[in-house]
Amino acid sequence: MKPQTRLDGILYPKIAPHQTGELLVGDGQRVYWEESGNPDGKPVVFLHGGPGAGTSPWHRRFFDPERYRIILMDQRGCGRSTPHVSEPDADLRHNTTWHLVADLELLRRNLGIEQWQVFGGSWGSALALAYAQAHPGSVSELVLRGVFTLRSHELEWFYEGGAAAVFPDLWEKFLEPVPVLERSRMIEAYHRLLFDPNPEVHVPAAVAWTTWEASTLTLRPDPKLVASMLGDARATAFARIENHYFVNKGWFRENQLIDGVDAIRHIPTVIVQGRYDACTPVMTAWDLHRAWPEAEFAIVDDAGHSASEPGIATALRAATDRFADR
Repeated sequence: MKPQTRLDGILYPKIAPHQTGELLVGDGQRVYWEESGNPDGKPVVFLHGGPGAGTSPWHRRFFDPERYRIILMDQRGCGRSTPHVSEPDADLRHNTTWHLVADLELLRRNLGIEQWQVFGGSWGSALALAYAQAHPGSVSELVLRGVFTLRSHELEWFYEGGAAAVFPDLWEKFLEPVPVLERSRMIEAYHRLLFDPNPEVHVPAAVAWTTWEASTLTLRPDPKLVASMLGDARATAFARIENHYFVNKGWFRENQLIDGVDAIRHIPTVIVQGRYDACTPVMTAWDLHRAWPEAEFAIVDDAGHSASEPGIATALRAATDRFADR
């Protein structure tokens, strides 16, 4: 069952965008954006995960369309943004966290928005924190889910073997494309495979990388969710962009996003975290909570990572409803 139907009765009804566009951000990049909901409503921008996952129509449904001006944006190289990173000669030199932060600020100004709520999950939570810390005056509230800050032990947990303790069967499949002698550094090994120009090398590697992540997103297995992420172009862009960011640790200093909380401590914030999140374990959200006790912190006890899980979706909608009239 697709998230659009599984979440009926929890999230708002389906809506269509009333405006779409491409933002020319420089470096030969065109970033897709769209607007839905109330043009005169409270502005909110949705930051998708990955990086490289792109946005989907159901992401509009976390926000009351009568009270919110809803902005979705596909980050550089993925979704409907171009050039798409699935292309054989993809160049990611101009695709970094700080390029994305600058793109967001340019989009805000171009849309004539003074302040907007920033809503981000998984990688989107890292981008939301980075953006807010760089531009605190641009942010009215933060809603964060499945907190991820790209610290070394977070990356090692999921991509270097920690999560294999929970998913040994899935981990074996993740290992398969990588030569045995390279398996002590999986992120680096996958980097070589994913950026090989030969589709016979990079496509199977991308599918294996994406399958590993997609298979662990939810508390219970969701084969339809996995299948939805495995088209060759989508999986290639997703895996390449993620790996590029992880090899470079997001261009963050270790612990930068948690150490930088003082710059945003005053911003009303809700943090929603699944207790059994295998991709971005609760340890990171807990560390952020301890550094930032002023932010509201909610652990959903019967959920994993995905925003499509009912408990997570319910908590996220409650947060946006509460902030709608601020």
